[in-house]
Amino acid sequence: MAGATISKLPWWAWVAPALGLALALSKLSPLSPLGVLMAVLLGASVFASVLHAEVVAARVGEPYGTLVLAVAITVIETGLILSLMISSEQPALLRDAVFATLMIALNGIMGMALILGGARHFEQGFAARGASAFLTVVITIATMALVLPNTTTSAPGPVFAPGQMLFVVVSSLVLYGIFLFVMTVRHRNDFLHGHGIEPTGTPPNNRVTLRALLLLCLSLLAVVLLAKAMAPALEAGVARMGAPVTVVGVVIAALVLMPEGVTALRAARRNQLQMALNLTLGSVLACIGLTIPVVGIWSLMAGKPLLLGLDPTGVVLLALTFLVSALTLATGRTTVLQGAVHLVIFATFLLLSFQP
Repeated sequence: MAGATISKLPWWAWVAPALGLALALSKLSPLSPLGVLMAVLLGASVFASVLHAEVVAARVGEPYGTLVLAVAITVIETGLILSLMISSEQPALLRDAVFATLMIALNGIMGMALILGGARHFEQGFAARGASAFLTVVITIATMALVLPNTTTSAPGPVFAPGQMLFVVVSSLVLYGIFLFVMTVRHRNDFLHGHGIEPTGTPPNNRVTLRALLLLCLSLLAVVLLAKAMAPALEAGVARMGAPVTVVGVVIAALVLMPEGVTALRAARRNQLQMALNLTLGSVLACIGLTIPVVGIWSLMAGKPLLLGLDPTGVVLLALTFLVSALTLATGRTTVLQGAVHLVIFATFLLLSFQP
């Protein structure tokens, strides 16, 4: 995906997940002297997961490659959310993490990508029909999950009744499944700019791909178990900062999206904005299209309600993000201006996260 011929995986990409998995299974306290090492290994395991997913993605090609990366990111985020929700009582964590993912990806990552690409290449093009398809599904699922609970009356508070939660779960999965069919089979060319996204390196061979696939599973397992072990330390750190509990969701989203964001920014600088948008929008769609159903099913089985509805400030930021994103992706051409607007919205989100 990065454009280089991949013939050998770096040593740290398997050492970090292996050590992280060993520490997570050792039941050591994250507040012990080894807590810092666990945090480092957690971050390294996230990067290793994305690296292995990139190897597999480079082998299968576009647009399937971005789907592999998006699903890997979703598995990490879902594992983090479930680990924290099981270990502590945080019924609003899914809402906070999904909302932060939307803000970071659609404003932070996409805004920076448009600025970097526009500053270097003046103006960049992409397939507007594919980007609009991404955004249409994202807006629908996000509105149903994060805004609609504020208006329902079957259950008290910004929560869904069990029947409503089940409907949102099924609807999200159906929409995501139809989107995958459209993206990979029915209208594949809508997600490829010009003659498609040309590979800039030789795809990895079958041996390297298989090894990367196995290490991807190991890395994802290490991330989930390390996150569960680090949950008390993360919550204690946020509390000591005096920050709102919603910051935990921001930390999760930032950690998960960091390596994917770096890959998208590199693609934008290489004038591959289509790949950057596929990565960014694909991660967002997989997050809300898969994470919400998985955590929703868990809540129904565990009998624990989820606080899903955003507060008025969150609703305003979400609506503004969707409106600006629709305008940005409507023409198929972007400049630094659109990127600057998205970054201002992202800065507003960060400010209000720490100072509501």
